[in-house]
Amino acid sequence: MSCPRFWSKASPLPARDLALLTEAAKAAGEIARRFWRQRPEVWDKPGGAGPVTEADLAVNAMLHAELGSARPDYGWLSEETPDDPARLGQSRSFIVDPIDGTRAFIDGDTSFAHSLAVAEEGAITAAVVYLPMKDALYAATQGGVAMLNGQPIRASARTRTDGATLLTSKPSLAPAHWKNGTPPPFRREFRASLAWRLCLVAEGRFDAMLTLRPTWEWDIAAGDLIARQAGARVTDRAGRAIAYNTPVPQAAGVIAAPEALWRDLQGALVGA
Repeated sequence: MSCPRFWSKASPLPARDLALLTEAAKAAGEIARRFWRQRPEVWDKPGGAGPVTEADLAVNAMLHAELGSARPDYGWLSEETPDDPARLGQSRSFIVDPIDGTRAFIDGDTSFAHSLAVAEEGAITAAVVYLPMKDALYAATQGGVAMLNGQPIRASARTRTDGATLLTSKPSLAPAHWKNGTPPPFRREFRASLAWRLCLVAEGRFDAMLTLRPTWEWDIAAGDLIARQAGARVTDRAGRAIAYNTPVPQAAGVIAAPEALWRDLQGALVGA
């Protein structure tokens, strides 16, 4: 792979990383398309960690080889690669989910995504989420504008939970999670890919997203930056900023919403 010509070597590093991630995501999409709805081989991961397909592994192998070749001094964290503690000694690392929404991919659904990010000193500096079957490419750099297919996007302006649209799973609605025993009066929907849920908040198609379970960094790293650069606040369930490329690469859940709506939503949770 080579960076597109319009990104010169004089461009800031996050911009060059974004160009690299964009090209890599599109190459990942080409691989995924070859396996989609072709009955790819599927295995169950140990410890109930969910399914993995030959497509996940093929995408992961390509990304590891190409991104590692382009940035040999970057660390590597991926769902489909055994974790190497050496990444903790690198100032920058790739954080990758080769296919986010593997179950959707297996079912022949179009809502799976490739999630690619660069972390520097705990913060995400460049991010791409690509849905190849929808030809939707979300992207952002730290300090830049969140984009969908090259056009700026913005989170919604909703300020209250009443009537808000929330992307979350049914277990998040359990009374034990909410101070009043019931969640606020929002309208719930669900999408398989956590990365895409964050991007849908960035796009303003949904007002907020919430997951209360421990969440792997590779599921959320790219979407976190895209949502924040679109104007949403993104934290763990306790309201803390999420650090990346950590020794145990998990966040304590995720909340993403416009600031005022975020306060309403986070304040209604038990333990807030």
